Amino acid sequence: MRNRVSKAIFPVAGLGTRFLPATKSVPKEIMTLVDRPLVQYAIDEARAAGIKEFIFVTSRGKSALEDYFDNAPQLEQQLRKAGKTELLEILKSTDMDSGEIAYMRQAKPLGLGHAVWCARRLIGNEPFAVVLPDDIIAADKPCLAQMVEAFEEKQSNIVAAMEVPEEKAGAYGVLDIKEDMGRIVSTKGLVEKPAPGEAPSNLAVIGRYILTPKVLSKLNKKRTGTGGEIQLTDAIADAREDGEEVYGFRFEGQRFDCGSKAGYLQATVAFALSRPDLRDDLWGYLNEVVHAEKAAQ
Repeated sequence: MRNRVSKAIFPVAGLGTRFLPATKSVPKEIMTLVDRPLVQYAIDEARAAGIKEFIFVTSRGKSALEDYFDNAPQLEQQLRKAGKTELLEILKSTDMDSGEIAYMRQAKPLGLGHAVWCARRLIGNEPFAVVLPDDIIAADKPCLAQMVEAFEEKQSNIVAAMEVPEEKAGAYGVLDIKEDMGRIVSTKGLVEKPAPGEAPSNLAVIGRYILTPKVLSKLNKKRTGTGGEIQLTDAIADAREDGEEVYGFRFEGQRFDCGSKAGYLQATVAFALSRPDLRDDLWGYLNEVVHAEKAAQ
């Protein structure tokens, strides 16, 4: 019997300090990319991959994130009375059915691995996905759907991977490549945030994972790694050392790091330009800015 992936963990307990003062009262995950919160992009991607159960690992101050997925009957009534059926459909598409979504609290910020471990009882003995909402991926076929297809073939741990410049490898978990088969790469292990010149490759892990229960058993050890935190990458590497295969997956699409201000702004421009209702006005404005900059030089 082949395992299927129906559960996903969304670690959203971070404080979002790089976006202060906005994140003083607004969780970073519901900051909008054009007109949709970052977390909505993550939810939509997971749904497109066949995910049925959504597990959010949160922390204090995230009540606005939880409220976002609730029904808004008063607002729906106002839209219905005003005949704004298109907006009503958009609003209803953000609702989550009862029992479809769960919240776990991460009491202390002990790292990504610890956040995933917090959801262990809801995962049980099943494969599961991990989606980091900071990483937004624009793709014709959603990234997680691509990975689910690869998992159905390999039935092993799959991590999304992309080439990064050598000088930036230290900001990522990096794959130690065993065999490069194109889209899929078999590995000998993973190294979390390698020191300069010590990265085993330039193929870095980004915020999409499909993992087996073995990784959760490794997280039970609560072993600290880089930065004194419990690293998810270390648990995946430990599972690999126990004989579990770990594959890197070169996804099709463009990744934006919306955990940084520059990446967030780049994603905003890219997604706005992809919208027929916004493209012409924004493109005209960007051309004016570029021409003015050139004239000033």
